[in-house]
Amino acid sequence: MDKSKHRFFIALLPPQAIQDYAQDIQQYFAQNYGSQGALNSPPHITLQPPFEWQLDQLSVLEKCLTNFTQIRTPVPITFQGFSTFAPRVIYINVLKTVELLTLQTDLMAHLEVSLEIVHQVSRKRPFVPHLTVAFRDLTQQNFRNSWPEFEQRELNFEFTASELALLIHDGRRWNVSELFPLLAHDHSENIC
Repeated sequence: MDKSKHRFFIALLPPQAIQDYAQDIQQYFAQNYGSQGALNSPPHITLQPPFEWQLDQLSVLEKCLTNFTQIRTPVPITFQGFSTFAPRVIYINVLKTVELLTLQTDLMAHLEVSLEIVHQVSRKRPFVPHLTVAFRDLTQQNFRNSWPEFEQRELNFEFTASELALLIHDGRRWNVSELFPLLAHDHSENIC
């Protein structure tokens, strides 16, 4: 990989109390089932999957995100129960609301039109908002052993996402690079 390029992704971060709850579950999977991958980033809902970007062009990316968020309103988010991408990933389920689906679709379209950032896999499959608690490093056997513990577990959190987070990979883990407030007060409009 070109040294001047870094990996980024864009997400919604829940409030600290929900992050702490999710991290406790991630720690549980790390300690009991050997799945540690979810601990490599703050708990989040991915909107734009990882992409490479030149570090010396970071201001261009940040300006693009600022332009996008200035005309977007905060989005209500509901976490409800657990679900899976069998046979390896367990996650906290995020309800698919019109507001969340619209934000994600508009963001990906804006990045494609403005900066030619395209995630080919995401274009071919529907967006499934989620917060990962056990990552792809969960073995199939440990998936089968752990899923019954979480399959019926009740969980219900609500919050309003009022900013997008740009995360950068430092070679070991993902860290928040910058936050972009969703500033619009009236109904959002499509800019692309």
